[in-house]
Amino acid sequence: MPWLVAVAFFMESLDTTILNTAVPTISAALHVGALSMKAVLASYTLSLAVFIPISGWMADRFGTRRVFACAIGLFTLGSFLCGLSGNIHWLIVCRILQGCGGAMMVPAGLATAIFVPATGSSPAEMTLGIHRALIGLGALTIASTIVFRSLKGGDGDDVSQHKALHLGG
Repeated sequence: MPWLVAVAFFMESLDTTILNTAVPTISAALHVGALSMKAVLASYTLSLAVFIPISGWMADRFGTRRVFACAIGLFTLGSFLCGLSGNIHWLIVCRILQGCGGAMMVPAGLATAIFVPATGSSPAEMTLGIHRALIGLGALTIASTIVFRSLKGGDGDDVSQHKALHLGG
C-alpha cells in the first residue's frame, strides 16, 4: 500500500504543475488566448482547496481506504476526460473533477499510509513517521517537476494538449 500512496502523491503533485508549463500549447490547441487558461489553472487549485476539508470528514465517515480508492478512481477519470476535452469549458469541468479526486487522495492517503499502521505506536514514532512522509512528499514534488520537464523536452512547446493532460493524470 505505501507504494500506491507514493504514486498517488506523485500524480497529484505532477498534475498541480503540469499545465503551467504547457499553457501556450494547450491554449493554441483549444483556440483560446493564453489568459483564458487562467480559469483552467485556477479550477484545479480551487477544487483542491474546497475538497481537502471535506475529504477528512469523508475518511472519518466511510473509511480511509475506501475514500482513497474512490479518490484514485475519480482523479483518473478526471484526467482521462481532461485529455478528451475539446473546448475550454469542458476542460474546466474536468479539472474540477480531477481536483476533487486529487484533494481526497492526499489526506486519505496520508491517513492510510501513516496513521493506520502507527496505531499503538508512541507519539515519537508517529511524529517521525509524519516527518518522513512530509520529506517524501517534498521529494516527490521535486521529482515530478524534473521528470515532466525531461519527458516534455524543455518549455512545453512540443507537447500536445492530450499528451500533457494524460501525462498529468
